[in-house]
Amino acid sequence: MTAMAEPEVGRARVRKEDERLITGRTRWTDNIALPGLVHMAFLRSPTAHARITAMDTSAAKEMPGVIAVYTGDDLDPGGEVGMPNAWPITPDQKTPRRPMLAQGTVNFAGEAVAVVIARSAAEAEDALAEIDVDYDDLPVVLGVDDAVADGAPLVHEDMGTNKSAEWIFDSAEAGSGGDVQQAISSSEVVVTRRFRQQRLVPAFMEPRSVVVDPTAPQLTMWSATQVPHILKTMVAMTLGLPEHQVRVIAPDVGGGFGGKLAVTPEECAAVVVAQKLGKPVKWTESRSETMVSAHHGRDQMQDITISASRDGTITGLKVDLLADMGAYLGIVGGGVPVLGAFMFNAIYKVPAYRFSCTTVFTNTTLTDAYRGAGRPEATFAIERIMDELAAELGMDPMELREKNWIKHDEFPYTTVSTLTYDSGNYEAATAKAMQLFDYDGLRREQRERRERGDRVQLGIGISTFTEMCGLAPSRVLGSLDYGAGGWEHAAIRMLPTGKVEVVTGASPHGQGHETAWSQIVADQLGVGFDDIEILHGDTQSSHKGLDTYGSRSLTVGGIAVVKAAEKVIAKARKVAAHLMEASEDDLEFADGKFTVRGTDTSTAIQDVALAVFAAHDLPEGVEPTLDSEAVFDPENFSFPHGTHLCATEVDTETGRVRLRSYVCVDDIGKVINPLIVEGQMHGGLAQGIAQALFEEAVYDEFGTLTSGTFADYLLPSAMDLPSFTTDRTETAATSNPLGVKGVGEAGTIASTPAVVNSVVDAVRHHGVNDIEMPLSPMRVWRAVHEGDAAAGGPGAEAGGGLGSIDSAHGGAQ
Repeated sequence: MTAMAEPEVGRARVRKEDERLITGRTRWTDNIALPGLVHMAFLRSPTAHARITAMDTSAAKEMPGVIAVYTGDDLDPGGEVGMPNAWPITPDQKTPRRPMLAQGTVNFAGEAVAVVIARSAAEAEDALAEIDVDYDDLPVVLGVDDAVADGAPLVHEDMGTNKSAEWIFDSAEAGSGGDVQQAISSSEVVVTRRFRQQRLVPAFMEPRSVVVDPTAPQLTMWSATQVPHILKTMVAMTLGLPEHQVRVIAPDVGGGFGGKLAVTPEECAAVVVAQKLGKPVKWTESRSETMVSAHHGRDQMQDITISASRDGTITGLKVDLLADMGAYLGIVGGGVPVLGAFMFNAIYKVPAYRFSCTTVFTNTTLTDAYRGAGRPEATFAIERIMDELAAELGMDPMELREKNWIKHDEFPYTTVSTLTYDSGNYEAATAKAMQLFDYDGLRREQRERRERGDRVQLGIGISTFTEMCGLAPSRVLGSLDYGAGGWEHAAIRMLPTGKVEVVTGASPHGQGHETAWSQIVADQLGVGFDDIEILHGDTQSSHKGLDTYGSRSLTVGGIAVVKAAEKVIAKARKVAAHLMEASEDDLEFADGKFTVRGTDTSTAIQDVALAVFAAHDLPEGVEPTLDSEAVFDPENFSFPHGTHLCATEVDTETGRVRLRSYVCVDDIGKVINPLIVEGQMHGGLAQGIAQALFEEAVYDEFGTLTSGTFADYLLPSAMDLPSFTTDRTETAATSNPLGVKGVGEAGTIASTPAVVNSVVDAVRHHGVNDIEMPLSPMRVWRAVHEGDAAAGGPGAEAGGGLGSIDSAHGGAQ
């Protein structure tokens, strides 16, 4: 047996799973080949809103290799099947039925209208061109402002409105703060801004894919999903299947970022088609299908008002959101802004707060959770408005933040939005970040460039953030009408040879569960890291779980593993005491051994496992097993925090933005594996910076996605990003025994406002107080010259021709 040389928790281990993933010795859903397998391809609507007046599939059925062609009425003749919405945020929320295939009308460009099944994927794809569909175009509505305007075209005529729901939190009504309108009206300084959260595409590495095998008594579905357990339950409920006869497997999954947190029409259609044909079927989407039909993220209009006294003390915060749901509600899409509602107050002591959100339908691809899910949107708004308030007051933006943030000796702290932050130290993280960044030195350089009138100006951006993650407590989620709990399950099996199998309900798609869970169990049980196998993603072997999203894997799933290990040790203690003829109370357990206190008499837990297997000499009434399982339901959310600082150089003549340096110091509690933390942070930073500078899903006036390929939807490469300087402080969480907090979304949440604040800071002296994301060279140049023109400055003459430049579309290109 492998001996543990040093504690595993905190050790920078290379991930166990990487060798097979990097070398391709793994199993993606699209790799799966079954006897008799046939392939599916979906015909998608080219128009955003229309009635289907006729559809002829006869020619497609005659194409080589084609087995069948189905329409929406073929798959669901009664029109009863609709994709689930698990988060009705209000009792009167309007939730349109989303069919597997469009029935009667199409409501966004990319909605599936028919499916071809053929012997090969190529033959199925070829046959799509032979389906003849007649569309009677209907008026299209795009953008939340237009959708809620009087007389706007309706996405769903039967609903009589484009508004799905309105959700409000008011601190005065909740008893957690004062009346915000009174606070604003009586304050010395009031700043109001409108910020736009543009629409984003999750852009996961592996496209969506599903295989369904109906040929055994138990139907088996393989899917590139983040949520195999939720998918199993929802497919059974949606299609009326007996859940115990459904098995879902998430094999290795190539990324998700929330984009695979769904129960999709394609997955349900695959089940129905497989049952109709009695054959296994496969569908793997193309990248262009991903862009138009997999759900998008963000897309909010944020109206923010902040009030303060002249010395910078915040007195009130008012938030009004319009959130674009697209044509339908996703599984948790309507609840994404609700998650953000609790985070607009961020790390600040806000005495009065009101949040309202209206969710709105448009003729676009639906939106749902995307890395951070509501918290990046909230963090962006509060960190941007703090910079705007600092400018209005003539204060250094860091000084303003420090004046208002919760001090380390005030934890636990109950916020105006009713959450209780258990621990934190914003001062320590900020001090370390400012030192690494050379904040004072960069401010001096900035002043010197301004005084010289340099063409290239230096900007400094700040984001001091916290987030709520580790979804988390079931009772709280229930109070918000969320359709599931926040618990997680784990089981540990002690094998006779001393090896260990760990079963987790958390389902990874790149997070490193196999390594981190092995490190946790190695320390808990005192067994070797390499002697531990992590089983996940299969609802047959891992029969219970709530899967992976919201940075909950470690803070919920990892703690379930700890609880299961504690039960294993408790069982083993009884047997060890019996074998050593000692009292249980006299046994100490450390480094994998039970030792009789004050003696050298000891036995390893592996030896106990073998003795239990043999069952020759067990205490009376003890079953011959050490295997144990546990469910952990947290008492609170997890609240990581940090300070992110960004320096950019902005060419005022071309609008080009160059990231000069980026420093972040994050507090994520106890660190299990520093290498995994660094990987999560770097990936998160890349996505957050990409929102600030590069990415945008753009529709034309007809509702056609014009950024439907990576030639038009701009993702950053390594050469577009600087070398990040990352560091950590550590304030242990009090809500779990490991003291861990979430990390998977922190970089994305914090980085976007840091970058935008930096660019705005670089050109604020040109009269600029906001630039719409993404901050493309065109948008930055235009903001500078319009600001100068408004002030009668150097850009006045150059601004004359700006009317011909359309900055509303394609800003990142």
